[in-house]
Amino acid sequence: MRRLFYKGLLADTIEITGSDAHHLMHVMRAKAGQEVTVVDDEGSVARMAMTAFREDAVTLVLQERLAANTESPLELVLAQCLLKADKMDYVVQKAVELGVTEIVPVRSHNCVVRYDAKKAAARQSRWQKIAEEAAKQCGRTALTEVAPITDLSALLQSYGGENTEIVFCYENEDETTVKSCLQAVKGKRLILLIGPEGGFTLDEAAQVQSAGGRAVTLGPRILRAETAAVAAVTVAQYENGDLG
Repeated sequence: MRRLFYKGLLADTIEITGSDAHHLMHVMRAKAGQEVTVVDDEGSVARMAMTAFREDAVTLVLQERLAANTESPLELVLAQCLLKADKMDYVVQKAVELGVTEIVPVRSHNCVVRYDAKKAAARQSRWQKIAEEAAKQCGRTALTEVAPITDLSALLQSYGGENTEIVFCYENEDETTVKSCLQAVKGKRLILLIGPEGGFTLDEAAQVQSAGGRAVTLGPRILRAETAAVAAVTVAQYENGDLG
């Protein structure tokens, strides 16, 4: 059953507009009586039936409220340094499937891609759409936000603080494993920082550590950046989230 995210709170009757309404009417060619699953801004879930169609809206009537919270207890933010377009698309999709709360695209020294302001805004919009489709597909009860592209220094200033742990996967770290590190962290929010294809510079690694970040290794093999992201998120959810 198709899942929709509704901007508002569930009621006996609601209207779906925008791209979701267009998809229901013109792609699915939905008819009165067909049902969808709807999730509202507070994570409430319901089975609803389509009853009326206008040019830009679909009317839905409540059939049954559902108890279906699929969110991880871990507030997990993936800070991913920019990758080539198709790789970044992949990371966004898989991170959402694995339960990440927020994705922050990060601009660092060794990033291969460089975006001007217009292109950066377009990329953020694209990644947000990918995140929303992934959330619908995998049955999330909350949308993952994709933040605007930010510099590494700005990330460390904005996302640090009390009850927050920053863990970054670093190829020059060969002692502290991501598992042992995650077993020791106490913060309620975890920032996982993954480098670009070229990795972090020595100065960047020092900058992250000065901000309280913990360097970890993902093992003896050199992983592609997109593989490292998926592996690190999976381990984090296994140790502190809902995969264990």
